Amino acid sequence: MKTKYIIASCLASTLAWTGCQDIETYPEGGTVTSDQKEEVAELNPDRAEAGVNAIFALFSQYMPNEGALGASRHNDFGYPTVMLATDANAMDVVSDNNGYNWAGSSLDYTDRDYTSNECQMVWNDMYSIIYAANNVITTIDPATTEPASQKFLGQALAARAFSYHVLAQLYQFNYVGHETSPCVPLITNENSEEAAQNGIGRATVQEVYDQIKTDLDQAITFLAAAEEAGETNADKRYISAAVAYGLRARMNLTMQNWNEAAADANSAIAAFTGSPVSIATLSQDLCTSKVFSDLSETNWMWGINVDETDDVVSSGIVNWISHMGSMNYGYANFSMGKQINLALYNTISDTDVRKGWWLDENGESPIITTAEEKEWISYYYGPYTQVKFAPYNGVVGQSTNANDMPLMRIEEMYLIKAEAEAMSGNVGAGNSTLRDFITTYRDPEYSFNGSSATDIQDEIYRQRRIELWGEGLIWFDIMRLNKPVDRRGAGFPNATSVFNIQPGDPILLWRLPENEIMSNPMLSSEDNNQAVDVPQPVADVTE
Repeated sequence: MKTKYIIASCLASTLAWTGCQDIETYPEGGTVTSDQKEEVAELNPDRAEAGVNAIFALFSQYMPNEGALGASRHNDFGYPTVMLATDANAMDVVSDNNGYNWAGSSLDYTDRDYTSNECQMVWNDMYSIIYAANNVITTIDPATTEPASQKFLGQALAARAFSYHVLAQLYQFNYVGHETSPCVPLITNENSEEAAQNGIGRATVQEVYDQIKTDLDQAITFLAAAEEAGETNADKRYISAAVAYGLRARMNLTMQNWNEAAADANSAIAAFTGSPVSIATLSQDLCTSKVFSDLSETNWMWGINVDETDDVVSSGIVNWISHMGSMNYGYANFSMGKQINLALYNTISDTDVRKGWWLDENGESPIITTAEEKEWISYYYGPYTQVKFAPYNGVVGQSTNANDMPLMRIEEMYLIKAEAEAMSGNVGAGNSTLRDFITTYRDPEYSFNGSSATDIQDEIYRQRRIELWGEGLIWFDIMRLNKPVDRRGAGFPNATSVFNIQPGDPILLWRLPENEIMSNPMLSSEDNNQAVDVPQPVADVTE
């Protein structure tokens, strides 16, 4: 008899987190009846709050999948595992596929084997968040008018929607034209018991997006009401109404609901109390700035909180910044670090402050200023290496890798607004929004003026590749815009990593893990995404 794998694996991952936490912070399991919901969530609000804490703790964990994999993987640390893998799948985060690069399987697409560790980790990480969100949603009456309960319910609904949106973009092609294609199993608080007992098949893309939209619509209603009543979040690890608007803007962008995407981006900007980071701030010394390492920064809408006492930090190297960072101690030191796609770098104007996020052809950057910084950089890295992500507290070479990680910044909302305005038919507004944002916050001499909606969309794609580099987002643009993964001229050091993968190639889709296929009675091998050979390298091009 097949075991209940989705629920069992998610429970195992969630329990792995609770093993290093006070048991009182873990949401109790089980099914709660409708009559009990008011008592559970409103008369015992600590339980709902604990459940929400569990959701967001799952975003950063130390080897949560060790039990499921039967192996210790140093790229196993929660949602940043997904960020690292998808960036490596693409073409803008360039790295050497050597023995110290834990993203090597994603560089060469062997992660698409349904027995790969990455295949299992990505699946487990996203469904663990869904499992924890369902635990909260099932305990709160959707008719509640109590502000704290509204806040907790809204956050759980938004977290579930975020997870399904990520999954939908990994396991199927873009929404338009694939509405009836198989996506992922859709498990909610309403069918989780049935799924655990009898398994569940893949829902269609339309069904998954319908659930995402329903969850986000409700989340915005609850979070806005709670905030109007004076409820606030302790910090930006939790989802606010502004973030929920931002998530719905992302969803509508993916669905090509242009007017709705523009409206949601506007609502996110209006609801958010911060603003884009300035040119002056971005011009500061790398180790003075915390723009890309601290949750409290004014331009961060939502991020992953990391504390010095967390297991991922105590490990020294089993954390995201160990693999990504250039100025801290970690795997990046021995894997030659992460570089920007050379062809992309060459499109950045010398007057654009972001060009300093990477070393130039001489191995220098205007934000690397001290002798200690220059010595560290010159010892480990070559040209075009990133210096966007600063070491924790600005201390060069330390192994206390407690950097927070951005999940949504306000800058993205301006880019969504500009694209959506242009694609909805208002080319002038799209041009103006884009120009105003770039000239004010990034490049005062920027002068783009697209003549068509697609011109603006392509330019915004370039801007997103620069602005959101290394933040685990560009893969979703590649998929929604039907762009190739073209690594020619990017500067990949291994000839075996130079690909030119065309849109629609089945290798772009992740496959359901073998364990899921074997354990879920409602799935068979025929239900999985197509198994194909890894892409073949192509001849590189040089200038």
